[in-house]
Amino acid sequence: MTKAEFIAKVAAKTKLNKTQAEKAVNCFVDVVKEAMKKSDKLSLVGFGTFSVAKRKARNGRNPQTGKPMKIPAKKVPKFSASPSFRKMVK
Repeated sequence: MTKAEFIAKVAAKTKLNKTQAEKAVNCFVDVVKEAMKKSDKLSLVGFGTFSVAKRKARNGRNPQTGKPMKIPAKKVPKFSASPSFRKMVK
């Protein structure tokens, strides 16, 4: 599903026009991004939790040359689905 298709479905379910639905979807995405930027946790009961995970520095290999290289530590966004959401997807 594309973002445009998602917006169309939100508009249909909420009886908003597509412009209002797009504004709502973009606002949701912005709020999630802001929370991740601050390293906050955003929990939506029955859906899941957005959080920031820290990856340790590690050794790896350059796939083109095969030479060893250091991969630096970094923060990455993480989504953990709630148990009820996981059951629904099965």
